[in-house]
Amino acid sequence: MQTIAPDATLDEIAIQLAPAIAANAAFDGWGDEARDTAAAGAGVDPDVALLAYPRGQIDMIAAWFRSVDAAMLARVPAADLTTMKIRERITALVEARLAIVAPDREALRRALAILALPQNVATAAKLGWAAADTIWRAAGDTATDYNHYTKRTILGGVYAATVTVFLDDDSEDWADTRGFLARRIDGILRFEKTKAGLLARAAYRPSLSRFIGRLRYPVV
Repeated sequence: MQTIAPDATLDEIAIQLAPAIAANAAFDGWGDEARDTAAAGAGVDPDVALLAYPRGQIDMIAAWFRSVDAAMLARVPAADLTTMKIRERITALVEARLAIVAPDREALRRALAILALPQNVATAAKLGWAAADTIWRAAGDTATDYNHYTKRTILGGVYAATVTVFLDDDSEDWADTRGFLARRIDGILRFEKTKAGLLARAAYRPSLSRFIGRLRYPVV
C-alpha cells in the first residue's frame, strides 16, 4: 500500500485505508486492530485513522465499499463500456466488483454479518442502493422517473443474491456465480422490456380523466 499524503482529508484517508483494513479484517475482524495495522502500513497516525471512522466498523465497511466502487469504474472504463450492449455492461461491472473483493471474501462475509444487525439495516440499504446506482450510471442509464428507482431496486437485489452465491463458490473461475448472475441479469432485462411494452400500450388506452377533461373543455 502506498503512503497516504500528509495533507489528505479524513474522507480521503478513510477511502484509501479501507482496502488494507479489509485485508486485515479477514483475520482480525472489522475492529481497531485491523484499522491500526492498516494505518501503520500507510504511515498514518493511529489517532487520525480513528477520526476517519467515527462510527467504527460500520464506517470502515462503508469506506471499503466506496473504494470498491471506484476500483470497479477504473477496471471497466467508460470507453470500454460504450462498445458493449447493456447486458454486457452490467455483467462486466458486477463481475469487476466481485473480482476486486475476491481476495477478501472472508472480510466481505464478516462485513455482511455486521450490516445484517438490526442497528445497521438502514446503512446496509444505503450501501446496496449506492452500489446499484453506480453500476446503472456507469452502464449509461439516465432515467429520472420511477424507472430510476425500479432499476436500482431490482439490481440491488440481484447483486445481493449474487454475492451470497459468490461467497461459497468454489467452482473454477467462479463459474457458478457467473452463471447465476447471467440468469438474473437476463431476468432484469426481460422485466424492463415487458414493462416498456405495457407502458407503451397503456398510453393508448381510454383515459377517464382525459374523457372528462374533454367534456369540460371541448375541442373547438
